[in-house]
Amino acid sequence: MSLLIVGGGATGLASAYIAAKRGEKVTLIEASDRLGGLLSTFEVGSTKLECFYHHFFTHDREIHWLLEELGLAQDIRFVETKMGMYRRGKLYPFTTTKDLLFFPHLNLIDKIRFGLTSIFLSRQQNWQKYENTPALDWFYRWAGKQTTDTIWRPMLEIKFGEYSDRIPVSWMIGRMQQRLKSRSQGKEKLGYLRGSLQRLVDALESALEQLGVKIIKNAPVESLIFEDEVKLIGVRTPQGELKADKTLITIPTVYLAKLLPNEYVEYRQDLERIEYFGAICAVIITQKPLSATYWMNVADPGFEFGGVIEQTNFIPPEEYQGFHLTYLSRYTTLQNPILYKSNSEIATLFKAQLQSIFPNLDNRGIKEIKIFRTRTAATVCDLKFSQKVPAYQTPVPNLYVANMAHVYPDERSVNNSIKVAFEVDAVLKNS
Repeated sequence: MSLLIVGGGATGLASAYIAAKRGEKVTLIEASDRLGGLLSTFEVGSTKLECFYHHFFTHDREIHWLLEELGLAQDIRFVETKMGMYRRGKLYPFTTTKDLLFFPHLNLIDKIRFGLTSIFLSRQQNWQKYENTPALDWFYRWAGKQTTDTIWRPMLEIKFGEYSDRIPVSWMIGRMQQRLKSRSQGKEKLGYLRGSLQRLVDALESALEQLGVKIIKNAPVESLIFEDEVKLIGVRTPQGELKADKTLITIPTVYLAKLLPNEYVEYRQDLERIEYFGAICAVIITQKPLSATYWMNVADPGFEFGGVIEQTNFIPPEEYQGFHLTYLSRYTTLQNPILYKSNSEIATLFKAQLQSIFPNLDNRGIKEIKIFRTRTAATVCDLKFSQKVPAYQTPVPNLYVANMAHVYPDERSVNNSIKVAFEVDAVLKNS
């Protein structure tokens, strides 16, 4: 059997590797001139850095397996990281139980409720039970008004915007389980691949070529090819027609929906119900660090970014020629004007707001501010989202789909993208 995979991101690459390893004849096509998707990188000096921040967890099995397969496991490093909370104009440590106890904006009862509700969510197995319960409603009831207004509402609003009151508890369960599993004795260790995840992408490309996988870049899908207007037999690209017994689409569902003909209008409408967030990442390159914190959540109103992630409090600046690197992250709806501002406008806006957190920002020696953006950073996991997640095997004969929608209720990550590749491969193998 021949398998055509559309999309050279993490899921597409992992799917191609898994299928080729078990003997499938695989062709992988990618619309751009490079593989990796959201794992794309740029250079800081002579070192690669992801355009959108990445890390993985100690309990992430799939990425550990793949790195071992590709001979990269020895270059995994796990680092104890520090979190912080910016509230009412001040940065507070927010990593350990001790940090919580000394956090001044919650009373003792609020702190106990915050801790108990966090533990409760992290231990829930039946997430489906909470899929129609808005997380904010649940937090107001069980964590309390002060805790919710101080911590949870600002974080959900900056991440989900107008959808913040429609995010279900089930998503929070996946999020809390992912984070708390990475903790030991109250401390969290996060993983990174020495030299960036570009090394994983490059190793996969090399391994695929050795397995006989045909990789075609600069090949966006222009249309689908059907037999008798029903059965999918291939795709048309600027590089020509490509035919296969099975086709796996790993690009976002919004793009697949546009390719479906009227014969599949109901399925197309189902896919169109899945909405996406865009994202903006600014990378601030400085001569000096901003703080000693890796991940700072911004819980004050008025900011256009919700996270200040200092990469060089995770990976030493010596690996980036002594420069200090900080991400400013912002998820946004596709309707928000900020997504369409110019790079210079976003850089100016983000810098001014960052300066309100760090008044002596100019003394850090800003070398450059780089702006990266995408329109499909994450799916909008609203109430009863599992009913929107499409089956891996579609109603279209020979067509399969696997993308970040299938990660739900977990948070999107490289590891979960690889996990999805395993799941869809089981369907491909048995169909």
